[in-house]
Amino acid sequence: MSMESVDDLHDLQRDFADVDINNGVSNIDDEPDEEEEVPAVAAVANNNSINEVVMHRRISSGNMQDVLSDSGDYFIEIAVSEPQKVGDGMSSYLTYKVTTRTNIPKFKRTDFSTLRRFSDFLGIHDLLASKYIKLGKIVPPAPSKNILGTTKVKISPQQSEPGTGVNVEWVEQRRAALERFINRTAQHPVLRVDLDFINFLESDQVELPRAVNTATLSGAAVVRLFNKVGETVNKITYKMDENDPWFDEKITEVENLDANLQRLYAALKSLVTTRKELANLTGLVAKSAAMLSTCEEHTGLSRALSSLADTEEKIEILRAEQSNSDFYILAECVKDYLGLFGAIKSAFHERVKVFQYWQNAQVQLTKRRENRGRYEMANRTDKLEQAHQEVEEVRKRKVCQKFNADNAVIKFQWQVKVQRCQQQFEEISAEIKKEMERFELSRVKDFKNSIIRYIEDQMAHQQQIISYWEAFIPSAREIV
Repeated sequence: MSMESVDDLHDLQRDFADVDINNGVSNIDDEPDEEEEVPAVAAVANNNSINEVVMHRRISSGNMQDVLSDSGDYFIEIAVSEPQKVGDGMSSYLTYKVTTRTNIPKFKRTDFSTLRRFSDFLGIHDLLASKYIKLGKIVPPAPSKNILGTTKVKISPQQSEPGTGVNVEWVEQRRAALERFINRTAQHPVLRVDLDFINFLESDQVELPRAVNTATLSGAAVVRLFNKVGETVNKITYKMDENDPWFDEKITEVENLDANLQRLYAALKSLVTTRKELANLTGLVAKSAAMLSTCEEHTGLSRALSSLADTEEKIEILRAEQSNSDFYILAECVKDYLGLFGAIKSAFHERVKVFQYWQNAQVQLTKRRENRGRYEMANRTDKLEQAHQEVEEVRKRKVCQKFNADNAVIKFQWQVKVQRCQQQFEEISAEIKKEMERFELSRVKDFKNSIIRYIEDQMAHQQQIISYWEAFIPSAREIV
């Protein structure tokens, strides 16, 4: 390879380092690279010229201390509370108070709060996902939009609070889901020091970049639908020749865990529904016993029936609390991990996409080398120059406007592209392994804490039920 090619390769390797968690805000003397769009994967195999993989930007050395702050020395706690309805009618929306406590140096303060709406949460997820999933990082998914619940809140009278009446359960479920999502994101050592994420928590500005997918029907939604169809077809039809047994084992493990968690979640939802029905039936028993006590002429029996009604009424409340425990402590934890397994599959698919780019680049390089070799053997000078130009394809790259320069032309040899794609494949493979190790530690700890909390909560409720029945026994024995 020529010295010029070696220099180009060194420049590419420097550009290829990683994502800049400062979003490109760096020293004025640095030249920002123009970010390129990655085409649909399904079209890669049919493309005659390799499409450039998205350029990675640098993590400055000054931020590495924050990125590596997952040692326990730093903490961040986020609470989502006080849902409030803003406006009236179908244009209204809910805002949530997001309160943060942290000692991470990247934040300007240690205790602060701001108001955010649901689309803001979707917006910060989209920003983080667009930057980090393609690097193999696991970005926690945001809660899905609930059209029915949102509509009920929008059409409710202005004077009624969104957290009362018929909407109380749905509003609390959304608030809890948003709190879990933002805290899971904050536990990631890289995501929590991203400038967009910090701005989401710290900024007092009302308008933030929001997700474009909050609308039920929109042009963007249609485009996303077609893209998802293309991605799904590509996942089904393309089979990667895996050379690392770790990924084969891990993909099988993720698929098995995901399938079993799906079954567990379905059973938990059924349990929640049944427990709610049990609570309602217990309440009916209480009302019936109370009505019977008023009609009973026997004084002792009437008093016992009245005591039974009080006991059943108390147990009804406990049954409802048990249902909430089933839902918020266990069922929602399982649901969150179903979403996280989806994020893991997305990271694995990004690796497959990079492998496709690499193989396509290799095929194109081999093809052009063979063409040039045939022309040399046939002494076709007219075709030889054309083949040489195909091997050394050029593209334009914008130079920073602060230098008042026009578009510069930079030579990128196909050989450099192959090495560049191979490097990215190796880097995303290593990153996924690191992310999975962190995820497994977090998952085991999270499930352990959730199960212990759930068991303790259920035992406390059962003990309370026993105490209620023990208190009722004297009333039953007084019947003569």
